[in-house]
Amino acid sequence: MDSVTNVLEVSQDETKKLDAKLDIATVSACERKIVITIPPEEISRYFDKEFDEIVENANVPGFRKGRAPRKLVEKQYKKMVRDRVKNALILDSVSLLQDNDSLTPISEPDFDFDAVVLPDEERPMVFEFTLEVRPEFDLPEWKGLKIEKPVAEFTSDDVNHAMERVLSDHGTLEPIEEAASAGDYILAKLTFLANGEVISSAEQERIRIRPTLSFHDGVIKDFDQFMKGVKAGEIRETTVTLSEDAANVTLRGKDVTAKFEVKEVLRLELPELTSEFLHHFGVNDVGELKDEIKTYLQRQLEFEQRRRTRQQVTELLTVSASWTLPPALLERQAYRELQRMIMELQRSGYSDNEIRSQINYLRQNSRTATAQALKEHFILEKIAEIEGIETTEVDYDAEIRLIAVQQNETPRRVRARLEKQGQMDILRNQIVERKVLDLIFENAVFTEVPYEMPGITDEAVDHAAGGGDEAVINEATEEDLHAANREAIEKKELNIEE
Repeated sequence: MDSVTNVLEVSQDETKKLDAKLDIATVSACERKIVITIPPEEISRYFDKEFDEIVENANVPGFRKGRAPRKLVEKQYKKMVRDRVKNALILDSVSLLQDNDSLTPISEPDFDFDAVVLPDEERPMVFEFTLEVRPEFDLPEWKGLKIEKPVAEFTSDDVNHAMERVLSDHGTLEPIEEAASAGDYILAKLTFLANGEVISSAEQERIRIRPTLSFHDGVIKDFDQFMKGVKAGEIRETTVTLSEDAANVTLRGKDVTAKFEVKEVLRLELPELTSEFLHHFGVNDVGELKDEIKTYLQRQLEFEQRRRTRQQVTELLTVSASWTLPPALLERQAYRELQRMIMELQRSGYSDNEIRSQINYLRQNSRTATAQALKEHFILEKIAEIEGIETTEVDYDAEIRLIAVQQNETPRRVRARLEKQGQMDILRNQIVERKVLDLIFENAVFTEVPYEMPGITDEAVDHAAGGGDEAVINEATEEDLHAANREAIEKKELNIEE
């Protein structure tokens, strides 16, 4: 295990940085073991600073405010000051990592704040943790890459087919007595069983009968043939093979039984293109609606161009990169990759079902998809650093506005939700990566290939057949706990300063 030790110099003024020693050892391409040693004299300096601030205004029985002997003040406020000093030492020592050019952290330090011990005697304070970092690699030549670029001239037929898909999202469903056919909907209770035991269920799902039905962790192919002729009141059963990345670890790669209890068969009636309906889309006539739909198609083409470019860039630039990504990192980043893809699809004008379909595919192949996405991110982020690519508030406003339009919400509400869910950094990565891809576009040599318009999309259900989704989400957002701990320390530090 290679180890490198950095001893940070300190200035002599009152605001000097913490004088601590950082031992940094390489565990893997993306992991570093950090050992921080804080000498006793630094601990004493932090105690002195705290007591200097307290003694001036300390209330000690028998003495006027600020007039009590220092030893009495230290005795009365010892526990409170110890907590403050410990928090300040941890926060300041971890912040030293920002000054280390050999580290590019990609998550919060992984350690237990409560387990860190502040020594009582004249001994150094020592604690260690694991830090996930961007791997070190030499960036190959990325200018002049030969890339295939999907191109298309959208015809009136393309627009009409797309308009039918858009209108279907706003149509009405009417119950029918006759047997179902492809394109109809069923309202059904879903039950999934393994060895006769129920492993998950959904009381009521509305499902369109299409060639493929996907779940978070599996797919039913020829679903339209399986449901052909079904009527309300019928029960049909089939088999689903769960993916190797299913949340339920014990059932990965195994077959489970899917039971559909059909309550209703419904048929779609497209809406009339009235003035009121057109106003819902912000247009005045059918011509303007078709123009808007053509804009959606263009955004989806641009999304496909970026997606294909990401894939090809990664293939070309990571030929010599044999990174081993830690499983825990992949587990946590899987959730972030899902959120990134959802944002990208939303701003590109995809429907809710199309988004669910693509997200289900990612869930079914989460480890492979996440590893690929992380490699892409590392490469694009490094190009961004070299080229000085950054985000602006205008970039955020533009992205949020596109998402808001697709979700029929106000930009302010979308921004508030992203901030509350801690997803603004995901949006930031998305913006930076898109700018880098645009730069690669400008310097690439393209071979144009026909863009194949998507046909009938898969039907997607937001449900895990094998169950176990909650565990995955908890594991994926574990880094948020570390962020929360750090935020708590920062708040305490602010309170001290106040």
